[in-house]
Amino acid sequence: MRFEHLDLNLLVALDVLLEEKNITKSAKRLHLSQSATSSILGRARIFFEDDLLVQVGKTMQPTPFALELQVPITEVLTTIRGVIIGKRFNDPLKSERHFKIVASDYVIQVLFSSILTELAQQAPGMTFEFLSPFSHEANIIIKGGADLFIAPEGVMLDNYPSAILMSDELACVVDVKNELVDGDVITAEQVGSMGHVSVGFARTSHLSIETWLTETMGGSRKVDIITNDFSTMIYTLKGTQRVAILPKKFANIHAQKHDLKVVSLPYDTPLLVESMMWHPTLDNDPIHRWLREKIMNAAQGI
Repeated sequence: MRFEHLDLNLLVALDVLLEEKNITKSAKRLHLSQSATSSILGRARIFFEDDLLVQVGKTMQPTPFALELQVPITEVLTTIRGVIIGKRFNDPLKSERHFKIVASDYVIQVLFSSILTELAQQAPGMTFEFLSPFSHEANIIIKGGADLFIAPEGVMLDNYPSAILMSDELACVVDVKNELVDGDVITAEQVGSMGHVSVGFARTSHLSIETWLTETMGGSRKVDIITNDFSTMIYTLKGTQRVAILPKKFANIHAQKHDLKVVSLPYDTPLLVESMMWHPTLDNDPIHRWLREKIMNAAQGI
């Protein structure tokens, strides 16, 4: 379809190309061959009279003009999907919507494990793709790259709709046979002297507890292992004298099955507050709103 000489299909493809910056990955997402995807990029270059994506070494980099186009293109497509197309399909039982949700493995295990069971019955055609908040920033919502962004409250964007989901305490977790921790008590000296397992460390400190730990312990904390998610941390603790500081609800899920001990921190710790954010154009999308309500109702029961 053309709108004032613009083939609107070019916008769909260009949105993906600018996000992936790779012909092969874009072709896979667009369900096209690499040659067809390259051809679309060529047509877009002709229409916009700009190179749009330029090969630099092994990667493709967007031109300044392409960067100017990226946000408005994404916003237009998000509006079409959410406000126009979304209103045609407002029955969850018949919906075939694919939702991209940014959420940590902690949120998935503590919150979504029960929700997905319910959704399998109430919306069997609905599909989900979970993206890690340790790899995606909050601006993925601005770009329309995700339907929901779930992360600590402090990283929610101003002027974007959001809702607080749940809060959790922090706790120390050690192997049940850890000889350095006697009983259910751990001291500040022990926390400072033991080797730590961390998630993401400085690279993603805004999404983890690293900022607080750095402020509390200064340079006295010894990090032995840095992992990509909370689940991996569990396995790096087993059979060692190391310690990890984890959300308590997550720690309790894994403690018994993995022979771990959960003990309170010897500090006054902040609550970990998880919030959910979405694009304003999806605020009144019936299916999106229905899913948000399901998530919020489940969070109240945790």
